[in-house]
Amino acid sequence: MKTDAKKILEEAMQLEPATRAFIAEALLEGLDFEQDFEVSQTWRAEIQRRCDEIDRGNAELVDSDTVMAELRKKHA
Repeated sequence: MKTDAKKILEEAMQLEPATRAFIAEALLEGLDFEQDFEVSQTWRAEIQRRCDEIDRGNAELVDSDTVMAELRKKHA
């Protein structure tokens, strides 16, 4: 990984979870895929609902380290 990209990633990881989610969403949307991925209307509605919850601050965002630790504990 280039130094610039590593520095940007390290700085981004210090942001609030909702801000990181916004940035991740924008980056993913900006990828130029050769073919579009079909997403059903049901999934589009669910994605929009979840994004709206995050934007309103109604979602509890949990960092991946916590999630993985809980899964390891549960399935140990």
